[in-house]
Amino acid sequence: MPWKSKTPVDLRIEFMKRVMKGETVAELCREFGISRKTGDKFKQRFKRLGEAGLLDQSRAPKVIPHRTAPEVVKLLVEEKKRHPSWGPKKLKNVLEGRLHCELPATSTIGDILERAGLVSKRGRRRSVPPQPTTLRDALAPNDVWCIDYKGQFRLGDRSLCYPLTLTDQRSRFILGCHAMCAISDEEARESCEEIFHRYGLPKAIRSDNGVPFASNGLGSLTRLSAYWLRLGIELERIRPAHPEENGQHERMHRTLKFETTRPPRTNLLQQQERFDEFVEEFNNERPHEALAMKRPAQVYKPSPRKLPTVLPELDYAQHDDTMSVDRGGYVCFRRRRTYLSTALAYQTVGVREEVDGRWLVSFARLDLGHLDNTGFNPL
Repeated sequence: MPWKSKTPVDLRIEFMKRVMKGETVAELCREFGISRKTGDKFKQRFKRLGEAGLLDQSRAPKVIPHRTAPEVVKLLVEEKKRHPSWGPKKLKNVLEGRLHCELPATSTIGDILERAGLVSKRGRRRSVPPQPTTLRDALAPNDVWCIDYKGQFRLGDRSLCYPLTLTDQRSRFILGCHAMCAISDEEARESCEEIFHRYGLPKAIRSDNGVPFASNGLGSLTRLSAYWLRLGIELERIRPAHPEENGQHERMHRTLKFETTRPPRTNLLQQQERFDEFVEEFNNERPHEALAMKRPAQVYKPSPRKLPTVLPELDYAQHDDTMSVDRGGYVCFRRRRTYLSTALAYQTVGVREEVDGRWLVSFARLDLGHLDNTGFNPL
């Protein structure tokens, strides 16, 4: 009997519903084409956490205390329709004078109008070309980890699978190989957190210049790479069109594709099970010539740097002051909102006055650019 759903969460829930109705785990595993080990894992998660243990947890807040009241949203939309050429500032000024009450901030009104389809977006901001970095030699385990999405392929149920892989460069040890239904910043972060919990933190993570690891924006940052910097992990990026600079990881991808996708499995759960089998064999059974025929598990050791329970605050002791970046990627400098990057939303940046009167803006140990009376100038 084939699975009726294509997403991992739906498959897990369907599996546990039938277990709770009295069907045995062994019979269900045979029917759905997964191992008893995988079935028992789902059962233990369900016992420990309930249905929440089967779900992908969202980071979205449960309550938004400052959400604009629906009647205010309706009023703003109606007024905008009456005056299509008016911007948020004009609408706020006129309506506050008419109603004798304070309305949301101009930026919030702009967001409301944009969601209602009443604002035409401006042209795209000037993009920043990819910024490759210096690549170090990994002299010991956890010096450099390599991360990438292997090219997508189609499963038996016609859905696409995007494997996210992470390896230790020195030992070739595969730290994670996760079957994803899409390329996602949030899911990539969840995978990284799971690996960090298990193996600790590396000194650096090496990636290409694609999403969600890098962008065309300020400092080539994304929310994921900003998260790595918060943890004290340095960023390494290869040059565009030079996959050989991450050659060990790419070579592993060739083996992964050959041994796990020909033929592909029926659904994501079965494909993940095949990935898990491959990782076990690759790490513990397969000898590597570059390791003097040792297995990766014989060379790799977990990092002594553990994942903190709370993200550490950034230290800007060498700066004059700090500024908070709002959800839109803006900072307030000399009473003027200046755009930096949405990748830094809700983060704190350090500012330091230079001898020429400009202000250097930094995030973690990464210098981003200069602020002056004309605005922000990226490095």
